[in-house]
Amino acid sequence: MIYLKSLSLKTLLAGVAKVSGNEMVQAVVTDSRAAGPGTIFVAIKGERVDGHDYAATALAQGALCIVAEHPIEGVPAEKTALVENSLNAMIKIGGNYRAQYHPMVLGVTGSVGKTTTKEFCAVVFSAFGETLKTEGNQNNELGVPNTLFRLDETTEYAVVEMGMDHMGDLHKLSLAAKPDAAIITRIGVSHIEHLGSRENILKAKMEICDGMAPGGVLVVNGDDDLLSKAMVSRDLRKVTFGIDDRFAQVTAQNIESSTKGEKFLLCDKQNGEFSVFIPAVGRHNIYNALAAYTLATRQGLDPARAAAALENYQTTGLRQHLVEKNGMLVIEDCYNANPDSMRAGLEALAALAAKRGGKRVAVLGDMLELGDISEAAHLEAGAIAAENGVTLLVTYGPWGERIAEGAKAAGVPNVYHCTDKQDAAQLLAQQCTAGDTLLFKASRGMKFEEIFEAFYNLLKDE
Repeated sequence: MIYLKSLSLKTLLAGVAKVSGNEMVQAVVTDSRAAGPGTIFVAIKGERVDGHDYAATALAQGALCIVAEHPIEGVPAEKTALVENSLNAMIKIGGNYRAQYHPMVLGVTGSVGKTTTKEFCAVVFSAFGETLKTEGNQNNELGVPNTLFRLDETTEYAVVEMGMDHMGDLHKLSLAAKPDAAIITRIGVSHIEHLGSRENILKAKMEICDGMAPGGVLVVNGDDDLLSKAMVSRDLRKVTFGIDDRFAQVTAQNIESSTKGEKFLLCDKQNGEFSVFIPAVGRHNIYNALAAYTLATRQGLDPARAAAALENYQTTGLRQHLVEKNGMLVIEDCYNANPDSMRAGLEALAALAAKRGGKRVAVLGDMLELGDISEAAHLEAGAIAAENGVTLLVTYGPWGERIAEGAKAAGVPNVYHCTDKQDAAQLLAQQCTAGDTLLFKASRGMKFEEIFEAFYNLLKDE
């Protein structure tokens, strides 16, 4: 539970619903088990559980008020704040709380890399003062307000990751968070099932600007074909970063890759050049670091300190976590997958393997929620594996079979499709030896950690 700096019921629900009473609120909760004295319970209707069914229980446990989409038996009308949509109400409540504090708020969105970019931003801004960041990938209608509820008078900077599925999602989140500046990392295809085209995805991502005040800065990837041409309103300022775009204000040159990370010369047309090392592998992570540096410096922070702070980045969760096993280097990158991040993962595999020799082994699985482009995207992933010199490919999952098909057609010499995770692990244990470099990559829902953990256990038995 996130405890608030006490605000009145009417202040938090202003513009949300009319309520009687003006008690002080200690927390806003969506789980009835957390409801108690001094709480507001917001009833959310989910895919499996409807919070309205637990509203009476929350009230009996001492909740001050129930935010609900319809009257509920056992909950008096005077204790019910009726709203059209509970998720929208949650966002608005978060915005009302955020309005009580005045840190520098930095928004981060994009089709790929936004969570890692958020982490780079948090590391950089932490070098200058007390910094709050989105925990994990809590970037939706519940995660963003819950992040805002963690603000207090000590917060100097707040890095808020914002995700979306449909047009209008970021509009609401941005109006609540009111970012002073924001980053859009890249326009990919991960939401194309709902939005239909990359151009529509761009429009949806640009909504992060909707809550920004005049003078705000939007930082974008100049190497992205759509972002490089994107127009912002006259009262905002667009700043670009990139590797290939010679017109970008911040670029990376003289890149040197190693198994420990990436070293490069950061060239800032406004502030000069800085030698930078980031403890993360792959070209895509250079983009993420450049985005964080650009955001900080265009908000007036010292460029030398911002560049130096990038070295303090740490990988989180299953995002390109490097593990040494029996002389093999394993890239655990199973937090998320889409065509852009799949390419980035395979390019990172190639770069690391080039330094080590040995086989280039890719263990790839389904990229979820791609809609009509799913078949083409998975066939292309197999072709990209070939482009990056993969010598052994193991696939798993319904769409993994299409990856295998694309890889065979593109000339990958050894391709295996497995229908059982233990079989995949055993195949890897039989064929992989010291000096090999392995990449595990799939969408989070495929639970690929079950494959590499089984693989590690088999190595222990040798």
